[in-house]
Amino acid sequence: MTNHPTTTKRPTADISRRAVALIAGFGLLFMAVLAPFAHFGVLETLVVPADATATVNNILASEGLFRIAIAAFLIVTMLDILMAWALYVLLRPVNRTLALLVGWLRLAAAAAFLTALTNLLDVAQLLGGAERSALQPEQVGAQMMSSIASFGNGWDIMLAIFGLHLLGVGVLLFKSSHFPRFLGVLVVIAGAGYLADTFARILVPDFAFTFSLFTFVGEPLLIFWLFWRAIKGFPSESDPSESESPSAQVTEPRLAQPTTLVP
Repeated sequence: MTNHPTTTKRPTADISRRAVALIAGFGLLFMAVLAPFAHFGVLETLVVPADATATVNNILASEGLFRIAIAAFLIVTMLDILMAWALYVLLRPVNRTLALLVGWLRLAAAAAFLTALTNLLDVAQLLGGAERSALQPEQVGAQMMSSIASFGNGWDIMLAIFGLHLLGVGVLLFKSSHFPRFLGVLVVIAGAGYLADTFARILVPDFAFTFSLFTFVGEPLLIFWLFWRAIKGFPSESDPSESESPSAQVTEPRLAQPTTLVP
């Protein structure tokens, strides 16, 4: 009998990292458009701090736009779930454990934001439903401003978790051979900015300065670099500088080969 060498073929990925980078780039791009539109373009335009009557009138006059903003926020949270998966796939070869933690932090931020978003939906239902006619205008204004304040508090908590997520992403990008180190540093700075915003508002009453307005640069650069990677592709998956640990790889046991006895 003749012995034939056997080769073990590793299973191919069901989707390439190039395609995942493209998905992540478009996901972040849509989020970068929807979130500022809903928060700065709609909410901050309609809500007048310490003036419930003006806020009620503004939302009633632009109820459709207010509901569109809620829908935009909901789409952002759905994209967050997509991004948790995409970034895990892209950054898993660097450090699987940290990439998994980063993905869970993104999901936790999305969950916190969904909880906060229910407060805006309460406002829409209160002003657009029959319950408003059964309440005094002062009661309507008080309930509405309370729900909006609760949304703002939930937004701040979400940003703190999201900041932790960006810290992990930045570390993984810094260690990756497929992304420039300066990008990792800038993403870490962006995450630190969100953390600083949340803790400053908690610890310092009426704190007005917003750190993230000056530290966000790493986020749009990450979008650009994801598109660049989607176009140029990734180096070989067998790159020794960025390969999964042996414990994360599953190999099939080699079968014993038949032997031939020769007299």
